Order: sequence, then structure tokens, then C-alpha cells
Amino acid sequence: MSDTRATASPWRIVVALGITQIVSWGTLYYAIVLLIDPLSRAVQATPATVVGAFSVALLVAGLLSSPVGSLIDRHGGRAVMTLGSVLCALLLWRLPHVGSVAELYLLWAGLGVAMAATLYDPAFAVLAQVFRERQRKAITMLTLFGGFASTVFWPLTQTLVARFGWQDAVLMLAAINLLVCVPLHALVLPAGASNPAPRAAKAVNRGALHAVLRDPSFYWLCAAFTGNSLVFSAMSIHLIGVLEGKGLSTAEAAWLGALIGPIQVLGRILEFTFLSRASASRVGILAMWLLPVSLGLLGIGSGYALLGLFALLYGMGNGVITIVRGAIPVELYGAAHYGAVNGAMATPVLLAKAAGPIAASLAFAGVGIGNALVLTLAAVAAAAAALFTLTVMRPPARRAAPAAPGA
Repeated sequence: MSDTRATASPWRIVVALGITQIVSWGTLYYAIVLLIDPLSRAVQATPATVVGAFSVALLVAGLLSSPVGSLIDRHGGRAVMTLGSVLCALLLWRLPHVGSVAELYLLWAGLGVAMAATLYDPAFAVLAQVFRERQRKAITMLTLFGGFASTVFWPLTQTLVARFGWQDAVLMLAAINLLVCVPLHALVLPAGASNPAPRAAKAVNRGALHAVLRDPSFYWLCAAFTGNSLVFSAMSIHLIGVLEGKGLSTAEAAWLGALIGPIQVLGRILEFTFLSRASASRVGILAMWLLPVSLGLLGIGSGYALLGLFALLYGMGNGVITIVRGAIPVELYGAAHYGAVNGAMATPVLLAKAAGPIAASLAFAGVGIGNALVLTLAAVAAAAAALFTLTVMRPPARRAAPAAPGA
């Protein structure tokens, strides 16, 4: 396949992907928090059952992450991400008409396919093809946009549900995907993979990929990112409930949660401004430890000042760790097969996102929303941070995978 890039400049591609990331994350991930109760009434099931359907979507996305990355490595991101947005719009259009638990789970399994084709990991794979040496800066710029997904779509979804009802609100979310994401992916993204490797080089790439997958450090890093993601996932889907348990009203909790988006952006701006010369591994150590510290603060008290400090540290850590996870595969293993390696690393992370809401729901059902549970999550986050720190500080026994000849 020839290099049929879109005529758009590389940074215009970042802007286009940034807009679609706001919409994709907002409609596929954040809006579900405000739809749990109406969906549970629609299918006559418990809220935990609805959360389970959402977790199935994340499970499917995790299982497909590496194959989707490999597709983008070979064929580019235009077709993959465009079809993902079309699928998202069609399934969201069907969601208000769901009539049973089985249909709900089937719909969310399909939305998991859309997640795998539209969220950060396929976008990172596109940027790896377009930007080469400047990939980390491009990832940072992209995540600056993505950080506003919750800020835009939590209040927007809440307003639409209150004014039009949840069914019409979901139809409007479907329309946004169809009218915004589909044309941007179809018209702006490169049509094919840049500098596709010849057949002999593909064999080299396959051998290099297998070498990465045999490296024990790869799996320690996966475990660290998985633990971190498990905690973030558990907190994200239940954050409003936790904050309500601290004495906030539903509206106050929703707006404090919405502030986390701009705080994520602040963390990414600080990374871009002050930490861009530091390695992704060093920045990752800082970002990893912000999560257990923030949860520790949340677990020991309440009050607006402490909750504000929690939101600051929590949001900054979540914002920066997204950049680290996108950049560290290139730093440690090279860029020759970024989509496949990043997808393989993302698979357990997305599986953890799938397990997080279920685990938290079971824990909440058993012990309620209290400080003990928050501090338990803080302990899990601290273990993940320690594992990441020990892995990246160890003298490297690994080498970046060689680029394909002529790449």
C-alpha cells in the first residue's frame, strides 16, 4: 500500500483526533455514569447489572486492542477509526430501544468494538505513524483535548437527560458521533500506513515484536499499568457516589467530578512545559505515585478544601499517566511495530477497566461507600506505583526493537 496521506498537516491531524477523542470518550465512557439508573429501569435490572454490561464493552475493547493496533500498523487508521465511529453511532441509536438484559449486553459488546477502534490507543498508533520523533509531543497535545471529555459530556449529558429524557439524549449522542467523528476520521486521517515495510522487513518486525513479548519487564510494566488502571476505573464509575458519601449533593459531586477533566489538562500542560525533557519512565514514576497519595487524602477526611486537593492530585496523575503509557513503548521498545506493542500493553489495562467497576460494585455492596474502601484502593495504587518504579529504575536488560529496514 502506498503512502496515501491526507493532505492535512500533521498538527491538523492532532486537532481532528483531539475533537474526536472528546466525543468518543464522552459518549462511550463518561456518559454511562448518568445513564445507569434509566437503563436499569428500561431492562428491569439492578444498576450493578448495567455496570456489568459496560464492563463487557471494556473487556471486548481490551481483547481487540492489539489486533486493531496491528491493523493500523499495516493499513493506517482512516478506515479503522471511521468504521469505529459509524458503529458507535449505530449502536447508540439502538440503545434507547433496548428491551432486555441480553440485548443490553450484546449492544455494549458491540460498543466495545467501537471503543477499540476509536479511543486513545488507535489514535496513538496513527500519531506514531505520522510523527516519528515528535510522537510524545503529539500524544501530549492529543490528550490535552481528551482531558475535556468528562468536562464536556458529564454536564452536557445531564442537561440533555433533564430536558429531553434519557432516550432522546442518547439519540443526540449518537448524532454527534455521526456528524463529528465520522467525517473527521474519514477526511483528515491518513488513508494508509506511512512507509509500509517490504516483505523481508515484515519478518524482521515480527521477530522484534516476539522479542518484546518475551521480555519480563514488559509484563511487569503491564502489571503496574493494570493496577493503576483498575483503581482509576473503579473510582471513575463510582466517583459521584463516593463524593456523595462525603456529604456532597449529586449536583456538587457531578461538578467536582467535571473539574477533574481540566485538571488532567493542567497536568498535561505541566508535563509538556516542564517535564518534556525528562524520560517517559521518570515522568511515569511521578504520575503513578500521585494516585495513591490523592486517594489517601480522600480516605482520611472530607470538606471542600481536602476534596479539592484530592481532585487536583487525582486529575493530574490521571492526565499524565495517559501520556506515559502512550510514550513508553517507543522509549523502551522502539517504534517499528508501535500499534501491536501498544495494543498488547493496553489489553490488560482495558481488562482492568472492565473489572474495576464490577469489583468496586461488589465491594460497595458489601461494605458501603466508606473510607476503608477508598484506602484499600489507595493501597492497590501504591503497589502498582512501587512495581512501576522498581521496573523502570532497574538497569535495563532490554533494547529498543530495531526499525524495519527502510522504515
